[in-house]
Amino acid sequence: MKEQGVRSLTKGHLWIFSGAVTKVTGRPGPGDVVALVDGGNHHVGWAWYSPDSRIRARVLSLRPDEKFPEGWWLERVKGARELRYALEGEEGTTAFRLVNAEADGLPGVIVDLYGPTAVVQALTPGADRLKKELARWIAGEFSLKSIWEKGDDVIRRFEGLPSLKRSLLGPEPLAPVAVREHGLNYEVDITAGQESLWFSDQRRNRSLVAGLSKGARVLDLFGFSGAFSALALAGGAKSATLVDSSSKALKQARRNLELNGLEKRTDLIQGNVFAVLRQYLETNRRFETIIIDPDSRANTKSMVQKAMGAYKDSNLLALKMLSPGGILATFSRSSGLGEEAFRETLGWAARDAGKRLQVLARLGQSEDHPCLLGHPETETLKGFLCRVL
Repeated sequence: MKEQGVRSLTKGHLWIFSGAVTKVTGRPGPGDVVALVDGGNHHVGWAWYSPDSRIRARVLSLRPDEKFPEGWWLERVKGARELRYALEGEEGTTAFRLVNAEADGLPGVIVDLYGPTAVVQALTPGADRLKKELARWIAGEFSLKSIWEKGDDVIRRFEGLPSLKRSLLGPEPLAPVAVREHGLNYEVDITAGQESLWFSDQRRNRSLVAGLSKGARVLDLFGFSGAFSALALAGGAKSATLVDSSSKALKQARRNLELNGLEKRTDLIQGNVFAVLRQYLETNRRFETIIIDPDSRANTKSMVQKAMGAYKDSNLLALKMLSPGGILATFSRSSGLGEEAFRETLGWAARDAGKRLQVLARLGQSEDHPCLLGHPETETLKGFLCRVL
């Protein structure tokens, strides 16, 4: 490896890009475990090799003496399982992430449990090799009858892998799948696209927001499956207005609210969030709690400036509608936008809205979505819980 690759490793970043590779000895294939060697020919660790990807190697270990016998990955899955044991004590939680890729020592391996079934994503050649054995272990450990496989088409294509959406083990799961969180019932269509999946990384944040929303009129922007609104209403919110551009997402949200007898206090609005916000401003609508949870807007540096403009606009419009003492829970899923840049964007929005904000908490992903220091790509959710002074 070149010096830049070694420096990256010492800072905790676990991807070796093609530009940092000096040479490849032998003929390793996709998904092979390869040794990482620095410019002085010192062995510094092990990685999964991916010859078709710009990310040429994904680090598995920085211990040169570590061994990788057949089935070595199982200990890492068991370690991830141990971390999630505490989640089973939560009332009614049956949807959570079991394996979170690099953060659990298995690059490209993502496993989400949804009640009686699971979804496996194998996003690298190394992950693709072990997915069938992994599925059999998961099925036995959790007494599952079927496991569904899906893959992020863009990531798999960059890794030289085909797009997939199929049953990995057992029959195709019945759709939708029933899950529970914080004592409420929801349905998740795990065989559908991303907009029908469940964001378990927001579990803690949903509870925090609900606890501060008693008696509040809630505005849930990019409301998706309605989980923020449902828990807030169940916790005593006066009403919820949920806005999303997707008719499919709103249909799912309506069903989830109906499952919990909360639909009568909810207004579901299909439309462009920015257009709806401007309309509400013109009609002098006011809310005591506003949630902003858009999908990813900037996964590359070239997209950051445009994304910051969109984040500023949505927060600016929302803040103008927040009553004094009102709560704003605002999030970013853009890996290209760091926390400081997001905080700065929120500050601009507050100043332009003429509002002063107390930051009550920095928000991130739930414990079943751990991230790694030094590897920002594992921090997929960042946010702030604020109160208007």
